[in-house]
Amino acid sequence: MHELVTFGETMALFAARRTGPLRFARDFDLGLGGAESNVAIGVARLGHRVVWVGRVGADEFGDLIRATLAGEGVDARAIPDPDAPTGLMIKGRRTADLIDVRYYRKGSAGSRLCAADLDPELIRSARVLHVSAITPALSEEAREAVRHAVAVARGAGVLVSLDVNYRRALWTPEEAGAWLRDMAADVDVLFATEEEGRLIADVEGAEKLASALAELGPRHVLIKLGARGAMELSDGVLLRSEPYRVTEVDSVGAGDAFAAGWLADWLAGADPAERLSTACAAGAFAVTSQGDWESLPRRSDLGLLRHSGDGVSR
Repeated sequence: MHELVTFGETMALFAARRTGPLRFARDFDLGLGGAESNVAIGVARLGHRVVWVGRVGADEFGDLIRATLAGEGVDARAIPDPDAPTGLMIKGRRTADLIDVRYYRKGSAGSRLCAADLDPELIRSARVLHVSAITPALSEEAREAVRHAVAVARGAGVLVSLDVNYRRALWTPEEAGAWLRDMAADVDVLFATEEEGRLIADVEGAEKLASALAELGPRHVLIKLGARGAMELSDGVLLRSEPYRVTEVDSVGAGDAFAAGWLADWLAGADPAERLSTACAAGAFAVTSQGDWESLPRRSDLGLLRHSGDGVSR
């Protein structure tokens, strides 16, 4: 039995090795990236059984996605689409501190995901369904797939997790806010940054924002505060966690790592303070190297951030 089911678009990722304007880049690293598959890898590395569903092109990039996820212990239900290509993500580093990410996903295989691609029994047999607000912004078919999956999960008593993951290139704040407010009543766990949370509830201050979001329905509201750590409001109890201090190399994927850490500890039955700490630790690991998911931790890694020695593991 799979403990967590997730679905969405995963893209081939080209990351420029040279810092500066992308037009001068000559060498790229090839990998993959996608919010939901990042979470899938993160939860699998922390010891749980995970399945990811998505459409990919019938091309080399689709094969890369399928093989990489399988190699990370994820049951990858990659559906080959002969009529659409795998989407592309291009990541440049304009300066040492500024990452420029561009997406080429219009008409991609991933955007053609539909409700018929999702097995209801797979969702009903899971403990968690995790979705992001990226998927409903890709197409009407993908939006309906999210609604269908959430309805199936709720009917079966499966925990529903939603990460706002707002992408301004895909839809306007007004469109995203309307969809999110409508969906909030049907989810159990909501992940958001302060800025993303205010798409749903126009409230200043992280604590007041968490309360406003919880009033819409979610039992667990997680507010990601970046360098200030994180806040969780669960069943009316407010928790805070300080950030782990690391050297940031690439911040892309940190939010997905945070969600993966929290969900993995929820599945493991950890207490609220421990799962919030694990979420922050996973997010910290994610930013320590280039790539969306490569630095995601295993259980044995989590204690490393508490190491107070000379920084050398012997």
